[in-house]
Amino acid sequence: MDFGQALERLRAGERLTREGWNGKGMFIVLQAGYPHGIPINANTAQATGIKQGTVCRFRPYLMMRTVDADFVPWVASQTDILATDWATA
Repeated sequence: MDFGQALERLRAGERLTREGWNGKGMFIVLQAGYPHGIPINANTAQATGIKQGTVCRFRPYLMMRTVDADFVPWVASQTDILATDWATA
């Protein structure tokens, strides 16, 4: 599928991968964010300078599970956007 179709599937809650990615177990998901806000933890407080426990809203974002099984925010590259090898993970 192409990237437009992939976005539709992400919005529907599916996990997606690319056949062109070399890492095993890698996929992306749509993280819904926290539109009503959550109290930030010590890690976020240290990074932002905002007092721990302050309620902050987080917008939706794409998140990737890496080959090392870690999770990171993800931004599509030009290659990802133009790829037609998107598949359900």
